[in-house]
This record gives sequence, structure tokens and C-alpha cells, in this order.
Amino acid sequence: MLETFRDPLWRILMPLRRNGRIVMFLFCLFSLISTARPVSAEVTRIEFTSKQPSGTFRAGDYVIWQGKIRGDLSPQEAIPGIDKAPRNERGRVDYAAKIILMMPAAPRGENYALLVDVPNRGQVWAEAIYNSPRDVRFLPGTLEQGTGFLQDHGFAVAEVFWELGQGADLPSFTDADGKTRFVEGVGFAIVRDAADFFAHAAYDKSGTPNPLKGAINRVLASGRSQDGRFLKTFLLNGFNMMGNRRVFDGMHVFVSAAGLLPILQTGLGPMSSAEGAPTFDNPDFPGVNDGPLTIGEITAKVEARGEVPPRMILVNSTTDYYSLRASLGRTGASGTADQPLPANVRMYDIAGGPHVPAPKSPACKLTPGRLDWSPLSRALLLHLDAWVSRGSKPPASELMPLEAAGGEPPALRAPTRLSAAVIQVPKRDQDGNALGGVRLPDVAVPTGTNGAQNQPQTFTCMLIGSFLPFAATKAERERTGDARPSIEERYHGRDDYVNRIRIAAQDLMARGFLLPEDAAVIVQEAASTNLFAPAPTNAEPR
Repeated sequence: MLETFRDPLWRILMPLRRNGRIVMFLFCLFSLISTARPVSAEVTRIEFTSKQPSGTFRAGDYVIWQGKIRGDLSPQEAIPGIDKAPRNERGRVDYAAKIILMMPAAPRGENYALLVDVPNRGQVWAEAIYNSPRDVRFLPGTLEQGTGFLQDHGFAVAEVFWELGQGADLPSFTDADGKTRFVEGVGFAIVRDAADFFAHAAYDKSGTPNPLKGAINRVLASGRSQDGRFLKTFLLNGFNMMGNRRVFDGMHVFVSAAGLLPILQTGLGPMSSAEGAPTFDNPDFPGVNDGPLTIGEITAKVEARGEVPPRMILVNSTTDYYSLRASLGRTGASGTADQPLPANVRMYDIAGGPHVPAPKSPACKLTPGRLDWSPLSRALLLHLDAWVSRGSKPPASELMPLEAAGGEPPALRAPTRLSAAVIQVPKRDQDGNALGGVRLPDVAVPTGTNGAQNQPQTFTCMLIGSFLPFAATKAERERTGDARPSIEERYHGRDDYVNRIRIAAQDLMARGFLLPEDAAVIVQEAASTNLFAPAPTNAEPR
């Protein structure tokens, strides 16, 4: 789409532009090769069962439409098991999936970005990632407006459900043993077809108009954890192309560590093969860390097929290094040296960030991680959009320095089959806070240790991290045996603390990691903290 003239072939052809015949021959040859991809997909019908207003924002009025998207696929698609699935009257394989559109009520011209959010285990994430307010962090599944960030900036959002047992009706067949097997890889095709339809189509096959017709000129994807792995696997296996047209121009991939998604297979259901992941109890769980581990390896395979990869921003939390082998996403399957990131990629580590927010977790021994990193998500999405739409480069990658994992706190070991892999974790300062990375004000000016491991190492506890507050006073610290300086010893009162928060916020704004409106909220909260004695007040108004 927007990168047509940045394609590597175009750079090769430019020196030959004076020889029109050679250029035309090579261009036609490339076109024939590109359009020879074995993809034949079609959205046959979109059905909306709910259409509701959704508030007024800086970009205008918004609506939420919910319904289903139906389509069919060629049985020759490169999806395991699709050739065995029943076919419709046209000899094709049907699918259906739930969709949710959050969009301007009256789009004005072809100038909107479509953000396709990939739901995680049936739960939508876009509002929680980008619109979550600071003091009431949204959990997945919400459609609440929150800060209204996405709507204020004019994004149209499509939630496209893809997963077996979680909103997608996937084709199936009966195997030789009489068991029903579901063609799970169709989930990739559903997201591809829906994104391409909303970006380019005027009508579905039955004549129903595309509600985003003529409004979209760039398409971004957002995926968190399981669905960050979805997007990397989607890209690796060629689903980002519809014929010779790229589907996603940019991808925002959160906390996916070094993993892929094992759904290019048939499954017995009722839940998806994407449901599981390696854990401390089952570190050799297959499929997640079996393919390319780094984004550089994935990008190289994409470019080897002649595709122009999307621009990508990848985000890791501190917890991901302990529980999801994030270091292998930097080093690959051997050694401790980081592999170079390709030019189309930026990667950022959130110092002290938990993999997932959890306001309450009674099964875990420590207080859950509390760092609010949605402000960084918002700033980075605008960078990704500007990179795609205008070529404005985001800030340079910011990563935490690593060291080989020791015994305490425990880190998930490498799979047995990766015998040369070295698991690394972030280096930490004397307070236990991670060094380097993007340091939000709460970590740059700490009131405790962020991103420590929680206990026990269950699937939930290993992902939420913890927050270990500093003692309020020196006497309390000495009484409990805490070696970390207390709040009283660190800060010369409220003004000192708030001023340091303000300086940290200004630094992040200058470097492009924090928006002014988020900085204002962070400073306001710091000024309202109860960590210090209340300011004196007059007994009577004067």
C-alpha cells in the first residue's frame, strides 16, 4: 500500500529507468510472480446485529457496530486440513466470525487509520491497552471509552475474532478415527480477509456495503501476549499478503517475548491449540518456542519471499524476561549477544512493567505489579501511525541490559530441545528495580521495587509480577530489616518527590515516550500522594 515505492525491487529498477523496455519487462515479471500467490479468499457477507452510538470525541461522534463476518476460502490455501473440510456450492470452504467495529459515525474522506485488534482468548484488548485510565486500569474484554484516546485521534477499530471456541466458527472434518478435527489455521485467514475487506472493499458479495468504504488509507494491527504471537506467526507464514497487496502496514506487538502461535494444525477442540503456553510446570510445552525466535529471523523470511515487511513496534515487560523467555527474542537460540534489529522494527523494554495488570490476585503471595504502562502504549501507537503514514521514525529502541538468569528469583528455563539457549534476565539496581529500558516516572522516581517475581510460579502469578513498597520511615525499615532506603530517606518531602516526577515526565516527553496529557495526569497523582504528611491548612478561611 503506502510502501509501494519503498519496495526493494523499485530501488533496483531506479537506475534502469532510462531503459523503458527493461523496466517494463522486469515490472511485469514481478507482477506475475507476486499475483501468483495461492490465495483466493472472499468475504461473502457481513451482518450487523447491533448498532449503537458511542460518544463524542475530538474526532467527532463514534458508533459501535457488532455482528458477524462470513467468508469462504479456496481448499488449496496453505492451511493444514483445509483440503479435507466440506465445501459449499462453489467448491469453497466456509467460515464465520464475530466482529466489532468502533468507528466514526460519519467518516470524512480517505484519511483514517484502521486498527485491527486481535482478541485474546475471546477478550478484546484495544480499549484496555490504549484507553485505560490511570487509577482504574481496564481489564481485557471491556468496550468502555476510558480516556477516549483512540477515538480522539480518529482511529477506526476492528475487533476480529479468530479463535476456536472464542467467537470463530471454523471449518471441520471427521478424521479416520471418527473424531471431529477443526482447521484452526483458518483463524489467520479470517483476520487477513476482514482487515483487507474493511480497508479496500465497497461491498460484500451479497451487496451489503462496507461501513468503512473509502475511509481507510492505512491499516495497523495490535496484538498482546497470545495475539502478539498471533501477529508474528501471521507474518511469518505469508498471511500478510492478499495477492500482491500487503494487509497490515504496521504492527504493534505487546509482550509476546520469543513466542509463536501453534494453530497451523488441526485440533480436537473444544478450545484452541493457542490456549496453552510454556509454564514452570510444563517448560517443554511445544509450538511456542519451536520456530524463529527473533523478529530479525522472521523479517528475513518475509523479505526472502519478495514481500515488504510492515513497520513494527515490539514491547516487552520486565516480567516477560522471567516468565516468557523474552531474552531469546533478542539473542535467538544460542549465546548471549543481541541479534541486530531490522530497519522496519523498533523494540522497547518497560522497566518494571508487569506482563498483565491484576488489581487483585489472592492466590499470589505478593502484591501484584502496579506499574501503569498504558501511557507508553498510547505514545508508541502514534509513533507507529506516523511512521506508516508519513515516514516519521520513532525513537531508537530502548532495551534493558541483561545477565544470565540465576536461581533467585527463578526464571523459566529454556526448552530442552534448545540446548544452546541462554535465558537472561534484566540487571537490577540496589533497590531491585531493572536498569535501562523505558523508565516511566514511577520507576525513575520509585516508591518501591517494580516488576519483581511473584509466588508461586503458577500461570497467573508468573505473569503479574509484583510491587514491593519501600518502608515509609528509617525506623520502619530498620525494624523490618529492609536494606532499601525508606521514602523518608529518599525524598525531602512532597515537593522534592513531585519535582523529580515532573523532571522524569518532561524527559520522557522530550524523547517521545510520553504524551503531554499523560504527563499531566502523572504529575497530578504524584502531587496527591499520601506518602507524605498532608500540607498544613488554615483553621479558618481568611
